[in-house]
Amino acid sequence: MSRKATHRPTTVRTLAGAILTVALIVPVATACGPDSDASATSAATTAAAVPTATAPTTPVATAPSTPAATTTATKPATATPTGTPTATPTATPTVTAPTTATTAKPKSPGKSFPLADGISTAEVQPTGNQNYTARIVARGSVLATLETKDADAGLDANDMFVVLSVDGTVHSWTGGAHQGPGTFKLAGGWTAKVTKVGELHYRAQILGLDNAVNDTLDADQHDIGAVANGSYIVLTAGGRISAHM
Repeated sequence: MSRKATHRPTTVRTLAGAILTVALIVPVATACGPDSDASATSAATTAAAVPTATAPTTPVATAPSTPAATTTATKPATATPTGTPTATPTATPTVTAPTTATTAKPKSPGKSFPLADGISTAEVQPTGNQNYTARIVARGSVLATLETKDADAGLDANDMFVVLSVDGTVHSWTGGAHQGPGTFKLAGGWTAKVTKVGELHYRAQILGLDNAVNDTLDADQHDIGAVANGSYIVLTAGGRISAHM
């Protein structure tokens, strides 16, 4: 009886020890098994992949796009002002054509000639087509007016004779008149043959040294003047004729 009692406890201990050993081995195997290594590796890979993908993507996309846009916007802005000053100076000399308008309509200044009586003056103005007018003015009053119409003009102003030439010059003298009709010697070697045509209408033929007619003056209702080789001649409508050089 004592042998059996002693043997049984030994068997129980052995089994209990084996169970304990198995129980210890199972947790260790679970902790160190392949599933636990795969989970750890997957977690580590995921943790490493997340920072790596996020970190490079954010700086690379943001950094290049910002400087590229800034550089492109700055260059056109600089080119725009450069074109504006170039256009402004070019247009300014082209509008300065206030000079062309001023010289397009020049006006010949009037001339004033003192006359032989020492009191009167002849104020000459161009009338166009190479013609002129002369106002005989004395003490502020206009005494007479002469006008060239493609020919010389002349008058007798109280024994002062005035000739306005086709070039706008004035010549005057006093005295030396002859009353027609008749034939008279004139200054410059000319001979005048004066005839009466009608009331206030006289005609004078200007003869040269060979008695050839060089010119004819016809004073019909108004005085007339002429220039013949440097001699100035006036024939009045009343038949008076005078010449001067």
